[in-house]
Amino acid sequence: MTRKSKQLIGALELGNLPELGIHNLVMRIDTGAATSSLHVDNIQEFDKNDERWIAFDIHPDIHNVKKTIRCEHKVLSQKKIKSSTATRERRYVIKTLLELGSRKWRIKLTLTDRSEMTYLMLMGRQAMNGKFYVDPEYDFVLTKPVTPQGGEVK
Repeated sequence: MTRKSKQLIGALELGNLPELGIHNLVMRIDTGAATSSLHVDNIQEFDKNDERWIAFDIHPDIHNVKKTIRCEHKVLSQKKIKSSTATRERRYVIKTLLELGSRKWRIKLTLTDRSEMTYLMLMGRQAMNGKFYVDPEYDFVLTKPVTPQGGEVK
């Protein structure tokens, strides 16, 4: 991909994870993180057709954390990750579709407890490599979020 085909994004952007039933998710763009991560709860591993799968709960609406969706997804791998607090944990990795602006592509996503973090999803370097320039001075360059009442966030 050439430099001309890259888009500018800000420190926060709205994205969709349609295969997981999540739309208009505020994502923290983090060039310091290699991998992307998503907050999930209640991970349970199981076998399906002789493959390793997991079931987990997602909160698709940050304004209503009581609402959850139960998802199932094939496990791509497990990976040891050093978190921002320098603790190491073993996380499940899945591959799923991400929609950001007019682009759609598959990304690797680690699943973890981000309940202490401000944003449910962090998009790391591997997911944005070759696609975007990041200017941390701006938020929501591609899409403006709306409030639960339907108004645009300033």
